[in-house]
Amino acid sequence: MTQVNFFFADNKYAAKAVYISRKGFDIMPFNPKRVLFEQDALKYPLGRKLFDDFKGKDVQTGMLKSHNRVTDIPGKTPVQAYSEGKNTLVVGVRRTLNFESCKPSAHYQLPLATGCMGMCMYCYLNTQLGKKPYMRVYVNVEEILAKASEYIKQREPEVTYFEGAATSDPVPVEPYTGILRQTIDFFGSQELGRFRFVTKFTDVEGILEAVHNGHTTVRFSLNAENVIKKYEHRTPGAEERVSAAKKIAEHDYPLGFIIAPVLLYEGWKKDYGELLQMLKYKFSTYINRSICFEVISHRFTSRAKKNISEIFPGNDLPMNEEERRFKYGQFGYGKYVYDKEPLSDMESFFRERIAEIFPNGRIDYII
Repeated sequence: MTQVNFFFADNKYAAKAVYISRKGFDIMPFNPKRVLFEQDALKYPLGRKLFDDFKGKDVQTGMLKSHNRVTDIPGKTPVQAYSEGKNTLVVGVRRTLNFESCKPSAHYQLPLATGCMGMCMYCYLNTQLGKKPYMRVYVNVEEILAKASEYIKQREPEVTYFEGAATSDPVPVEPYTGILRQTIDFFGSQELGRFRFVTKFTDVEGILEAVHNGHTTVRFSLNAENVIKKYEHRTPGAEERVSAAKKIAEHDYPLGFIIAPVLLYEGWKKDYGELLQMLKYKFSTYINRSICFEVISHRFTSRAKKNISEIFPGNDLPMNEEERRFKYGQFGYGKYVYDKEPLSDMESFFRERIAEIFPNGRIDYII
């Protein structure tokens, strides 16, 4: 397994990120530098467990009145603030139990966690979670799942789908919390409830024996290996993710892959073709399974470009507005997307290659 280590210069003459080669490092489960607890979180068994677990470790701990007001994370420059946020875990209580819509992937978001330990340059969460994007978990899981049960009953006799990774990647904290295992077991018992989440991480051992009954779909976010190395810092490589996906397949979970964001550069067909060939090799015994695919091209907003440039100074992400087409999204804000012709070429490429490799595969969408 591989990793990018981040080092941030603190002096005023060198406020710049230094990226160390992935080779030779192991990606461990999320190892936060500090863990901050909302006071009420300790009233719940999971909150108390996490407090006791981290209290004996070499980790900074602190108390908060509210998980929505976190002021104990240092960092004066955008780079420092981002780094310190990414190394902070906040343990809180989810009080708002009205679930957000999550179209088109599900009916509702399931709010188990927010944030992600990964440092992917182009992540849309860079514009969603503030200057210090900490990871947050909610300890009142039973209350959250009880609310999910209410939503399921409201839509009877239709099946209701819940997305567990709309604003997070919950896998890195699973070794500490067990919330995915608890959630998967819950949906395994729901005749009309289904759960799905996506991850870039590989710590899936804790959910392999869950009683999912085919009601949870696990999707893995993939990209060409050179794109991962350049832009998806502090995440496993493509082969490691696919190996984790194979473990999920071996335990009969419904499985999917999100290939995103697809970058259209010189030689992209070769690189993404190699990714699909690796999938074919790794999944040779599952070639006839109904695996779902989602393919999403790279796009960015003006706000995202500004934030990314502050966090990753000198980056070479393809964000030249003159080379893109401006388009209004479903939420009312504008974004820069590829022109219609290269997008059409991308769609033809993935439809043809996926159909060749996975004859029973399902492409949910290519955008």
